[in-house]
Amino acid sequence: MTAVRNPDRADTTDPLGTLDIMLPHYGDTALMQAAVRSVLDQTDKDWRLTVVDDGKEEGVPEWFASLGDDRVRYQRNERNLGITGNFRKCVDLVEAPYFSMLGSDDLLLPTYVETMRAAVAAVPDGAIYQPGVEVIDEHGNPSTSLGDEVKKRLYAPKNTGRRLVLSGEPLAANLLGGNWLYFPSIVWRADAVKGISFREDLSVIQDLALIIELIKRGEKLVVEPATAFRYRRHSGSLSSAEAATGGRFAEAIRFFGEVARDLDRHGWPKAARAARLHLSMRLHALTLLPGALRRPAAVRRLLGYALTSSR
Repeated sequence: MTAVRNPDRADTTDPLGTLDIMLPHYGDTALMQAAVRSVLDQTDKDWRLTVVDDGKEEGVPEWFASLGDDRVRYQRNERNLGITGNFRKCVDLVEAPYFSMLGSDDLLLPTYVETMRAAVAAVPDGAIYQPGVEVIDEHGNPSTSLGDEVKKRLYAPKNTGRRLVLSGEPLAANLLGGNWLYFPSIVWRADAVKGISFREDLSVIQDLALIIELIKRGEKLVVEPATAFRYRRHSGSLSSAEAATGGRFAEAIRFFGEVARDLDRHGWPKAARAARLHLSMRLHALTLLPGALRRPAAVRRLLGYALTSSR
């Protein structure tokens, strides 16, 4: 993975403008309300929050009406679109040049918009802007996992306090080996994402698919060292539930095989090799084995995934 440059000083212009914060919601109302409050608490007030509710919980529309803030827009889907369908709808609703896709159980630190404005001003030709992230558990306490530690130590660039700009095959190979990005924390350039959006056939790895396609098209990733986001990791997430049964890995096997063949055609053999090996995902399968010991079929599926590379 190579850095294009290490910009430290922002331009005097403000390409970010109003940041569209999209919040696709389904699930815990209290956590969603905490996420919304974290937006309201921003030091930089130039943002617009759009919540797209894929659920039917009582009292939610009334709670949003009580906020009395015209920067906050709320709508409820007439029918459940599912996670990827709701992501795609959020992308369609983006109006600003840049947006983020906040998880409804995650939190912005008060300086998030301020921090990302500085990052975009410093590197206006990026498409993906990743801030520093603190991982928390379901209770809001600092947390970590073996997967997080492996990605941090083996794949993520070291935090030297300077912004990094990354691109090309080395970046694609790096992320396919171990995806160290935190999707809900990212600021995206809207025109780049709208030209691709999220794949309808993926439910838990659609963020990596989008990122790899952007990189393949020549887009840049900007790594902002300042911590500005709190990412909640807990066992109740869709990805964790599917991972426990091996469902996540069935999708991953298909995706990594497809992207490896695509990258071979694109002339990126190192990235294709990383996709076929996908070492960190296979390690993740092994870490789930203790919790699956009472389910022999799940054990067989997880072992099969961990020991077999994609073709």
